[in-house]
Formats: sequence, C-alpha cells, structure tokens
Amino acid sequence: EVQLVESGGVLVQAGGSLRLSCAASGFTFDDYAIGWFRQAPGKRREGISCTSSKDGNTFYVDSVKGRFTVSRDNAKNTVYLQMNNLKPEDTAVYYCAPACTTSRFRGSWGQGTQVTVEE
Repeated sequence: EVQLVESGGVLVQAGGSLRLSCAASGFTFDDYAIGWFRQAPGKRREGISCTSSKDGNTFYVDSVKGRFTVSRDNAKNTVYLQMNNLKPEDTAVYYCAPACTTSRFRGSWGQGTQVTVEE
C-alpha cells in the first residue's frame, strides 16, 4: 500500500523560504517519477513539479520555476521541495505522489502539508 507523508508546511512571510519533505513507502521508490502538487482553497489540485526516476531531472510549472527546487534521496525514499521567495499565491496544501499528474495516481493521497504565505 502506497503511503505518503508530507511535512514541513508552516506560516511564513512573503519572500521567505521553506523546505517540504515527502516520505514515501509501499512501492519501489527508485522506479517512479515523483510529482509535487498543491491545492489552494476553492481550486483544483495542480501539479507543480515532476522529478524523473531515471536521471533526477525535474520539470517545473512556470509559476514556481526559478523559486522551487526538488531533490530526491532514493536511499531514504524521500523527496524534498525547497521553496524560496514565497508569494501569497503559493498558499496551498502541498502533496506528493508517485506520478506527475493527478489522473495518473490511483492510490490514496497523503494528508498534505499546509503552507500559508502572508504579505
């Protein structure tokens, strides 16, 4: 059974930084691309990054490109999301999944971690 535990979200001032963690279990971590997603109040869950299982390269959506950086530690089955220069529009619950789109993940989502960015 896939288990995903996101952590690290807090309230932060605009311009600040946070590092989120995603601890995964229940699947062969090295074999899967890992996506980070976020869901703002009243909005659909959106993918913001996708990190390849093969070469570790990461695709970022334009809204976070240049500010967010993903790293993965296959030995720890953990993925990190370093978020810099945070903006109020980054406020959302953040999730990870062994997939790069919501439609490709058929398992149970983790509880997510709340990031709130205040002006």
